[in-house]
Amino acid sequence: MASPRDYKNTIIPNWCPGCGDYGIQNAISAVCAKKGWANEDITLISGIGCSSRIGGYQYCYGAHTTHGRALPFAQGIKCANKDTHMIVCSGDGDSYAIGLGHAMHAMKRNMDITYLVFDNQVYGLTKGQTSPASSQGFVTKTTPDGNPMTPLDAPSMAIAAGATFVAQAYAIDGKNLVDIIEKAVDHKGFSYVNIFTPCVTFNHFNTVEWYNTHLKKISDVRESYDPTSKAQAFHLLAETDSLVTGVIYEETGTLPFGDIVPSKDIALVDYVEKPSQEVFDDLCKEFR
Repeated sequence: MASPRDYKNTIIPNWCPGCGDYGIQNAISAVCAKKGWANEDITLISGIGCSSRIGGYQYCYGAHTTHGRALPFAQGIKCANKDTHMIVCSGDGDSYAIGLGHAMHAMKRNMDITYLVFDNQVYGLTKGQTSPASSQGFVTKTTPDGNPMTPLDAPSMAIAAGATFVAQAYAIDGKNLVDIIEKAVDHKGFSYVNIFTPCVTFNHFNTVEWYNTHLKKISDVRESYDPTSKAQAFHLLAETDSLVTGVIYEETGTLPFGDIVPSKDIALVDYVEKPSQEVFDDLCKEFR
Protein backbone atom coordinates (compact mmCIF):
# COMPACT_ATOMS: atom_id res chain seq x y z
CA MET A 1 0.00 0.00 0.00
CA ALA A 2 1.37 3.41 -0.99
CA SER A 3 2.51 5.86 1.68
CA PRO A 4 2.76 9.67 1.39
CA ARG A 5 6.51 9.42 1.91
CA ASP A 6 6.73 7.39 -1.34
CA TYR A 7 5.95 10.59 -3.25
CA LYS A 8 8.67 12.73 -1.65
CA ASN A 9 12.30 12.51 -2.69
CA THR A 10 15.29 12.82 -0.37
CA ILE A 11 15.80 16.57 -0.87
CA ILE A 12 14.95 18.55 2.28
CA PRO A 13 12.71 21.56 1.48
CA ASN A 14 14.25 24.95 2.23
CA TRP A 15 11.00 26.72 3.08
CA CYS A 16 11.05 28.77 6.25
CA PRO A 17 10.10 26.97 9.49
CA GLY A 18 6.36 27.42 9.93
CA CYS A 19 5.65 27.96 6.23
CA GLY A 20 2.29 26.59 5.13
CA ASP A 21 3.86 25.10 2.00
CA TYR A 22 4.97 22.10 4.05
CA GLY A 23 1.33 21.32 4.76
CA ILE A 24 0.44 21.57 1.08
CA GLN A 25 3.27 19.23 0.13
CA ASN A 26 2.06 16.75 2.75
CA ALA A 27 -1.49 16.98 1.41
CA ILE A 28 -0.44 16.43 -2.22
CA SER A 29 1.62 13.40 -1.20
CA ALA A 30 -1.26 12.05 0.88
CA VAL A 31 -3.68 12.35 -2.05
CA CYS A 32 -1.25 10.59 -4.40
CA ALA A 33 -0.97 7.77 -1.85
CA LYS A 34 -4.75 7.51 -1.46
CA LYS A 35 -5.12 7.26 -5.23
CA GLY A 36 -2.33 4.69 -5.39
CA TRP A 37 -0.72 6.41 -8.36
CA ALA A 38 2.57 5.17 -9.73
CA ASN A 39 5.25 7.85 -9.43
CA GLU A 40 5.97 7.73 -13.16
CA ASP A 41 2.31 8.47 -13.91
CA ILE A 42 2.40 11.85 -12.11
CA THR A 43 3.62 15.13 -13.59
CA LEU A 44 4.06 18.18 -11.35
CA ILE A 45 4.73 21.47 -13.11
CA SER A 46 5.60 24.64 -11.19
CA GLY A 47 6.38 28.25 -11.99
CA ILE A 48 8.59 30.63 -10.02
CA GLY A 49 8.35 31.47 -6.33
CA CYS A 50 8.59 29.80 -2.93
CA SER A 51 5.62 27.59 -3.81
CA SER A 52 7.17 26.47 -7.06
CA ARG A 53 10.15 24.91 -5.32
CA ILE A 54 7.86 21.98 -4.54
CA GLY A 55 8.64 20.27 -7.84
CA GLY A 56 12.17 19.65 -6.63
CA TYR A 57 10.92 17.85 -3.55
CA GLN A 58 8.43 15.41 -5.11
CA TYR A 59 9.28 11.98 -6.51
CA CYS A 60 7.60 12.19 -9.91
CA TYR A 61 8.08 13.71 -13.34
CA GLY A 62 7.98 17.49 -13.57
CA ALA A 63 9.54 20.75 -14.60
CA HIS A 64 10.39 24.00 -12.80
CA THR A 65 9.36 26.44 -15.52
CA THR A 66 9.54 30.17 -16.21
CA HIS A 67 7.73 32.89 -14.28
CA GLY A 68 3.97 32.78 -14.88
CA ARG A 69 4.26 30.09 -17.55
CA ALA A 70 3.60 26.87 -15.65
CA LEU A 71 0.20 26.34 -17.27
CA PRO A 72 1.38 26.55 -20.91
CA PHE A 73 4.04 23.93 -20.17
CA ALA A 74 1.48 21.74 -18.40
CA GLN A 75 -1.05 21.99 -21.22
CA GLY A 76 1.55 20.97 -23.79
CA ILE A 77 2.62 17.97 -21.73
CA LYS A 78 -0.99 16.96 -21.13
CA CYS A 79 -1.72 17.10 -24.86
CA ALA A 80 1.32 14.91 -25.54
CA ASN A 81 0.52 12.44 -22.75
CA LYS A 82 -3.17 12.46 -21.92
CA ASP A 83 -2.81 9.70 -19.32
CA THR A 84 -0.48 11.56 -16.96
CA HIS A 85 -1.94 12.90 -13.72
CA MET A 86 -1.18 16.60 -14.18
CA ILE A 87 -0.74 18.83 -11.13
CA VAL A 88 0.36 22.46 -11.47
CA CYS A 89 1.66 24.38 -8.45
CA SER A 90 2.06 28.15 -8.46
CA GLY A 91 1.96 31.11 -6.10
CA ASP A 92 -0.40 34.08 -5.98
CA GLY A 93 2.19 36.36 -7.58
CA ASP A 94 3.10 33.82 -10.25
CA SER A 95 -0.56 33.03 -10.96
CA TYR A 96 -2.44 36.31 -10.57
CA ALA A 97 0.10 38.78 -11.97
CA ILE A 98 2.39 37.71 -14.82
CA GLY A 99 0.56 34.39 -15.26
CA LEU A 100 -3.03 35.61 -15.15
CA GLY A 101 -3.56 35.64 -18.92
CA HIS A 102 -2.42 32.03 -19.20
CA ALA A 103 -4.62 31.02 -16.27
CA MET A 104 -7.76 32.51 -17.80
CA HIS A 105 -7.35 30.66 -21.09
CA ALA A 106 -6.35 27.38 -19.43
CA MET A 107 -9.55 27.55 -17.39
CA LYS A 108 -11.57 28.32 -20.50
CA ARG A 109 -10.10 25.31 -22.34
CA ASN A 110 -11.11 23.05 -19.46
CA MET A 111 -8.11 20.78 -19.82
CA ASP A 112 -7.93 17.91 -17.34
CA ILE A 113 -5.43 19.63 -15.04
CA THR A 114 -5.37 20.30 -11.30
CA TYR A 115 -4.15 23.83 -10.59
CA LEU A 116 -3.07 24.52 -7.00
CA VAL A 117 -2.30 28.14 -6.10
CA PHE A 118 -0.30 28.63 -2.91
CA ASP A 119 -1.77 31.97 -1.82
CA ASN A 120 0.30 33.67 0.89
CA GLN A 121 -0.77 37.13 -0.31
CA VAL A 122 2.80 38.35 -0.80
CA TYR A 123 5.85 37.86 -3.02
CA GLY A 124 7.96 35.76 -0.66
CA LEU A 125 10.89 34.59 -2.78
CA THR A 126 11.78 38.17 -3.75
CA LYS A 127 11.63 39.21 -0.08
CA GLY A 128 8.21 40.71 0.51
CA GLN A 129 6.44 42.78 -2.12
CA THR A 130 2.71 43.33 -2.63
CA SER A 131 0.97 40.75 -4.83
CA PRO A 132 -2.44 40.95 -6.54
CA ALA A 133 -3.81 38.93 -3.61
CA SER A 134 -2.50 41.26 -0.88
CA SER A 135 -4.98 42.75 1.57
CA GLN A 136 -5.83 46.44 1.37
CA GLY A 137 -3.62 48.40 3.76
CA PHE A 138 -0.89 45.74 3.76
CA VAL A 139 2.51 47.42 4.26
CA THR A 140 5.35 46.00 2.15
CA LYS A 141 8.56 47.19 0.51
CA THR A 142 6.56 48.27 -2.55
CA THR A 143 3.64 49.74 -0.57
CA PRO A 144 5.24 51.49 2.44
CA ASP A 145 2.06 53.52 3.01
CA GLY A 146 -0.15 50.45 2.76
CA ASN A 147 -1.59 48.66 -0.25
CA PRO A 148 -4.23 50.97 -1.78
CA MET A 149 -5.88 48.15 -3.74
CA THR A 150 -8.32 45.45 -2.69
CA PRO A 151 -7.22 41.86 -3.38
CA LEU A 152 -8.11 40.16 -6.65
CA ASP A 153 -11.25 38.03 -6.34
CA ALA A 154 -9.58 35.04 -7.98
CA PRO A 155 -12.32 32.42 -7.35
CA SER A 156 -14.99 34.62 -8.97
CA MET A 157 -12.64 35.28 -11.86
CA ALA A 158 -12.05 31.54 -12.28
CA ILE A 159 -15.77 30.78 -12.42
CA ALA A 160 -16.32 33.57 -14.93
CA ALA A 161 -13.40 32.30 -17.04
CA GLY A 162 -14.94 28.84 -17.29
CA ALA A 163 -13.19 26.73 -14.67
CA THR A 164 -15.42 23.72 -13.99
CA PHE A 165 -14.12 23.11 -10.46
CA VAL A 166 -13.34 25.99 -8.10
CA ALA A 167 -12.42 25.52 -4.45
CA GLN A 168 -10.46 27.11 -1.63
CA ALA A 169 -8.62 25.51 1.26
CA TYR A 170 -6.34 26.39 4.16
CA ALA A 171 -2.84 24.94 4.39
CA ILE A 172 -3.01 24.56 8.17
CA ASP A 173 -6.23 22.49 8.01
CA GLY A 174 -4.58 19.35 6.69
CA LYS A 175 -7.57 17.01 6.77
CA ASN A 176 -9.81 19.40 4.85
CA LEU A 177 -6.99 20.24 2.42
CA VAL A 178 -6.47 16.56 1.55
CA ASP A 179 -10.21 16.16 1.00
CA ILE A 180 -10.41 19.17 -1.34
CA ILE A 181 -7.31 18.24 -3.37
CA GLU A 182 -8.65 14.70 -3.75
CA LYS A 183 -11.93 16.07 -5.09
CA ALA A 184 -9.96 18.32 -7.44
CA VAL A 185 -7.91 15.49 -8.95
CA ASP A 186 -11.06 13.35 -9.29
CA HIS A 187 -12.79 16.10 -11.27
CA LYS A 188 -12.86 15.54 -15.03
CA GLY A 189 -11.74 18.90 -16.40
CA PHE A 190 -9.87 21.95 -15.11
CA SER A 191 -9.86 22.04 -11.32
CA TYR A 192 -8.59 25.13 -9.52
CA VAL A 193 -7.87 25.31 -5.81
CA ASN A 194 -6.73 28.52 -4.12
CA ILE A 195 -4.92 27.51 -0.93
CA PHE A 196 -4.45 30.14 1.78
CA THR A 197 -1.03 29.64 3.33
CA PRO A 198 0.72 31.85 5.90
CA CYS A 199 4.08 33.44 5.07
CA VAL A 200 5.70 33.65 8.48
CA THR A 201 8.66 35.70 7.24
CA PHE A 202 7.23 38.46 5.04
CA ASN A 203 3.52 38.61 5.83
CA HIS A 204 2.85 39.61 9.41
CA PHE A 205 -0.62 40.86 8.53
CA ASN A 206 -2.31 37.65 7.30
CA THR A 207 -1.04 35.49 10.16
CA VAL A 208 -2.35 32.15 11.40
CA GLU A 209 -4.36 34.06 14.00
CA TRP A 210 -5.76 36.33 11.26
CA TYR A 211 -6.84 33.33 9.18
CA ASN A 212 -8.40 31.64 12.19
CA THR A 213 -10.52 34.75 12.74
CA HIS A 214 -11.42 35.66 9.16
CA LEU A 215 -11.53 32.38 7.23
CA LYS A 216 -14.81 30.44 7.29
CA LYS A 217 -15.93 27.09 5.91
CA ILE A 218 -18.95 27.08 3.62
CA SER A 219 -20.85 25.10 6.26
CA ASP A 220 -20.22 27.94 8.73
CA VAL A 221 -22.07 30.49 6.59
CA ARG A 222 -24.62 28.33 4.74
CA GLU A 223 -27.04 25.74 6.11
CA SER A 224 -27.55 24.46 2.59
CA TYR A 225 -25.42 25.16 -0.45
CA ASP A 226 -25.51 23.99 -4.07
CA PRO A 227 -22.00 24.06 -5.62
CA THR A 228 -23.47 23.48 -9.08
CA SER A 229 -25.13 26.92 -9.00
CA LYS A 230 -23.02 29.77 -10.37
CA ALA A 231 -25.42 32.29 -8.85
CA GLN A 232 -24.97 30.82 -5.37
CA ALA A 233 -21.20 30.65 -5.86
CA PHE A 234 -20.91 34.32 -6.84
CA HIS A 235 -23.23 35.36 -4.00
CA LEU A 236 -21.23 33.34 -1.46
CA LEU A 237 -17.94 34.88 -2.57
CA ALA A 238 -19.35 38.41 -2.52
CA GLU A 239 -20.85 37.94 0.93
CA THR A 240 -17.63 36.53 2.46
CA ASP A 241 -15.10 38.68 0.57
CA SER A 242 -13.92 35.33 -0.84
CA LEU A 243 -12.59 34.33 2.60
CA VAL A 244 -14.29 30.94 2.55
CA THR A 245 -13.06 27.36 2.14
CA GLY A 246 -14.67 24.36 0.49
CA VAL A 247 -15.87 23.40 -2.98
CA ILE A 248 -17.37 26.65 -4.23
CA TYR A 249 -18.37 25.59 -7.74
CA GLU A 250 -18.39 22.36 -9.73
CA GLU A 251 -19.75 21.72 -13.19
CA THR A 252 -19.76 18.15 -14.46
CA GLY A 253 -21.52 18.45 -17.82
CA THR A 254 -18.72 20.08 -19.81
CA LEU A 255 -16.29 17.84 -21.68
CA PRO A 256 -12.57 18.35 -21.04
CA PHE A 257 -10.47 19.73 -23.88
CA GLY A 258 -8.86 16.32 -24.44
CA ASP A 259 -12.24 14.74 -25.17
CA ILE A 260 -13.22 17.47 -27.62
CA VAL A 261 -9.86 17.59 -29.38
CA PRO A 262 -8.56 14.06 -28.79
CA SER A 263 -4.87 13.26 -28.91
CA LYS A 264 -3.38 10.08 -30.36
CA ASP A 265 -4.29 6.83 -28.64
CA ILE A 266 -0.58 6.31 -28.02
CA ALA A 267 1.12 9.05 -26.01
CA LEU A 268 3.67 10.96 -28.08
CA VAL A 269 6.37 9.98 -25.60
CA ASP A 270 5.67 6.32 -26.44
CA TYR A 271 5.01 6.82 -30.15
CA VAL A 272 7.76 5.44 -32.38
CA GLU A 273 7.43 5.86 -36.12
CA LYS A 274 9.89 3.97 -38.29
CA PRO A 275 10.25 5.43 -41.80
CA SER A 276 10.72 3.07 -44.70
CA GLN A 277 14.17 2.71 -46.24
CA GLU A 278 12.93 4.58 -49.29
CA VAL A 279 11.82 7.57 -47.22
CA PHE A 280 15.09 7.52 -45.30
CA ASP A 281 17.14 7.43 -48.52
CA ASP A 282 15.17 10.35 -49.97
CA LEU A 283 15.75 12.34 -46.79
CA CYS A 284 19.50 11.71 -46.96
CA LYS A 285 19.58 12.87 -50.58
CA GLU A 286 18.26 16.28 -49.51
CA PHE A 287 21.37 16.87 -47.43
CA ARG A 288 23.95 15.80 -50.03
